[in-house]
Amino acid sequence: MHRRWLRWLPLLRWLPSYQREDFARDLLAGVLVSVLLVPQAVAYALLAGLPAHTGLYAALLPLVAYALFGSSPVLAVGPVAVISLMTAATIGSLGLEEPQLRVAAAAALAVLTGAVLLAMALLRLGVIVRFISHPVLNGFLAAAAVLIMLSQVPVLFGLPPADGGAWQQLIRLPVEVPRVHAPTMVLGAFSLVMLALMSLYGARLLVACGTPEPAARLLAQLAPLAVLVLAALAAAHWSAGIAVVGSVPEGLPALSLPAPDMALWRQLLPAAVLIALVGFVESVSVAQALAARRRSRIEPERELIGTGAANLAAGVSGGFPVAGGLSRSALNFQVGAATPLAGVVTAGCIALVLLFLSPLLAWLPRAAVAAVIVMAAASLVDWRAMLAAWRYNRADGLCMAVTLVTVLAVGIEAGILAGAGLSLALFLWRTSRPHIAVVGRVPGTEHYRNIRRHEVQTSARVLAVRVDESLYFANTRFLEDRLLSEVAARPDLQHLVLVCSAVNDIDASALETLTRLTYGLADAGVTLHLAEVKGPVMDRLQRVDFAGTLGKGRIFLSTHSAMQSLERSD
Repeated sequence: MHRRWLRWLPLLRWLPSYQREDFARDLLAGVLVSVLLVPQAVAYALLAGLPAHTGLYAALLPLVAYALFGSSPVLAVGPVAVISLMTAATIGSLGLEEPQLRVAAAAALAVLTGAVLLAMALLRLGVIVRFISHPVLNGFLAAAAVLIMLSQVPVLFGLPPADGGAWQQLIRLPVEVPRVHAPTMVLGAFSLVMLALMSLYGARLLVACGTPEPAARLLAQLAPLAVLVLAALAAAHWSAGIAVVGSVPEGLPALSLPAPDMALWRQLLPAAVLIALVGFVESVSVAQALAARRRSRIEPERELIGTGAANLAAGVSGGFPVAGGLSRSALNFQVGAATPLAGVVTAGCIALVLLFLSPLLAWLPRAAVAAVIVMAAASLVDWRAMLAAWRYNRADGLCMAVTLVTVLAVGIEAGILAGAGLSLALFLWRTSRPHIAVVGRVPGTEHYRNIRRHEVQTSARVLAVRVDESLYFANTRFLEDRLLSEVAARPDLQHLVLVCSAVNDIDASALETLTRLTYGLADAGVTLHLAEVKGPVMDRLQRVDFAGTLGKGRIFLSTHSAMQSLERSD
């Protein structure tokens, strides 16, 4: 029973040993993260096509829910750019005009996302996310960043939103030039330049002014709030028709379940599954990277529960789907957050903003908020990782490129499915044509290496062939053809040793092929042997008495013992 409670409530692990020093660290981290989260929450709500206050709602209860059920001490859940973009695409496809209906649909999407994550946790399906490879994820994030930045172009120029997607808005931009609102454009450009300069040189400038380096790095991350405050003051002084966020309701969100509209929920379910997968991959990647820097680890299955509970909390409080944010989690880590209680402190600060400071948020210029979104999107693109993947493996590079192009040309869901599908297809193709090497003995040793790469000793009577892949239905024909061709090229051959050091599995199709090979080679006067068979594979072969099937063939512990024994035999 105790283990079951630990699985569902990880806080029972750290709460009994909680210290006063831990609270001091969590308090500082929580307050600083809230300073970064408030402008991000407003910005990502607008990116999702929702009122600004829904971003704050999505940043409130999810933090508390994650603190109860999550396992990472530093992961800061809440609105993130990619999930906000996916939410915007999903809600936009429904054709809802009324803001209230859009908010209700976003809340329903969050509830469905949370339900999918919890279902994955109950069924222990966290391994599913492994089918989204890192190149596919990098390609998706890069394409999403481009779409996010394009979606903010009209806002930066003070233009009304146009029908159609981001590309249509960009195409229409030259036609809309006469309608550009100059003060808005200047304010947006100022915000972008300031954010870029603070990102590149803010920490150095603060250090040059005498600020300790750790504090300088922290303060540089809070630049979005400073830029928004300056932009709001400039807009109020300018008073030239610059669009602002508008009224933000005061008070805490009311809790309610979204209306059980089954037709709507069926429409939202496919998007909820993809949002759950992408959000979970992003959250776990951030949490694992930060945990590794502390020489600790997280448990992905528990993260399913934590992020699932966070999304349910977002849905019942009028928010939209959430995930772990990189910049906020990194700030938590740098400040030294000790436990998930830091998230509760952040939630408390958000609650104070909703109760007492929400009127001030109404004066935030939309162009400045758009600049924050653009800079956040730019940070999603990891060009170095993309180039490294392309140089290292062209197949991974192709998956990345297909994902990127498909997301840009067709849509988010199609891009992810295309990238994941291509990854699996290329994996099947690669493993269906495994690397097979004829090996010989390195002189003076018991090591056997590829005859094409090393100067080795071979035998005319005994041939050793190593297959560097598990044997299954897709590659058995390739293996059989290759072995028969090697045998046909050696008229004096008497023994064929199949080296299985890299074989982790032999399925039923491969077993049938090996059986057929045994009899076929015997008819040609060649005996098949196996060497270096791994324990689990050997256990399965013994169940069907494959050693008896080999007849005169044997299963050797090592390649060297096989070669020594067979070369001495008559």
